[in-house]
Amino acid sequence: MTTISLRLEEADAALIKEFAWMNQMTVSDRIRQTVMEKIAEDFDLKVYEKAIKDFHQDPATYTHGEVGKMLEEME
Repeated sequence: MTTISLRLEEADAALIKEFAWMNQMTVSDRIRQTVMEKIAEDFDLKVYEKAIKDFHQDPATYTHGEVGKMLEEME
């Protein structure tokens, strides 16, 4: 396991400690969870932005039934 050092103002550190305590978590676990959630959100946003761009380039849409037929034909 790796250790990452983080420099904080006293007020920020106190806020993070209180937030972790309120959630019955260690500071380390709370920071890890928050960072991982942020990474997931950013990734999801990038995927969404690419999907919108792709859709604008080719706005074809298909019904559920049409997709089912396409999948059947692939078999």
